Amino acid sequence: MTYVTYLYRTLYGLYAWVVFVVCVLFAFLATLFVPTAPLRHKLAAAASRAIFILAGIPADIRGLENIPDGNAVVVANHASYVDGILLKGYLPYRFSFVIKGEMRNIPIVHFVLRRSGSNFVERHETTGSTRDARKIVKAAQGGQSLAFFPEGTFAKEPGLGRFRAGAFVSAIKGDMPIVPIAISGTREMLPAGRLWPWPVRPRFEVLPPIPTDDPTFESHRQLAEEARQRILTVLHEPDLHSN
Repeated sequence: MTYVTYLYRTLYGLYAWVVFVVCVLFAFLATLFVPTAPLRHKLAAAASRAIFILAGIPADIRGLENIPDGNAVVVANHASYVDGILLKGYLPYRFSFVIKGEMRNIPIVHFVLRRSGSNFVERHETTGSTRDARKIVKAAQGGQSLAFFPEGTFAKEPGLGRFRAGAFVSAIKGDMPIVPIAISGTREMLPAGRLWPWPVRPRFEVLPPIPTDDPTFESHRQLAEEARQRILTVLHEPDLHSN
């Protein structure tokens, strides 16, 4: 890396963090003072979009017409902390995100996420995990559109891992279609283990929905694998859970 490239990336990274902090502060104030949930969700989505626009890397979004007008469950691959911000900014604001329970340990972030419609799932403590899973299924049965990262976590190395069952059980219980989304670019922008973002334009592609009442799928596992394979066809990353 040349000195000029290093200097550029350093200055850009600093600027991007300033943009992020300003937009998060706006989202915090909006979720703190705005009384109605729909408006809070819209303002949080606007703040999320602004992060990419002000950072000079507006997202390349494709296939939004594949999102049903009614309720649905979105499942996306997970490559970076940026993924949640990306989907929050560009998905219809009615989608509530299902986020790992560890985010409850970051008070301000937890407050903003909770007030902007997110749900939390404990991954490591059995009692909490069961309780949270029941809440998510109940939300799905009540017709709430949900967005999941079914891999549960992400790594620096490229590839698509195993999908956990929660999103697909919720979709079946709520009688909602599964909408797969393939995210790219965010791993290069801000991979695991690096704090300095690089100016890589993110992209996500919404794939055609998968009906959960299709008799082809005899279990939620088959439904999960179908969604995973559809994402792999456009993601161009290794399959980390191949049989």
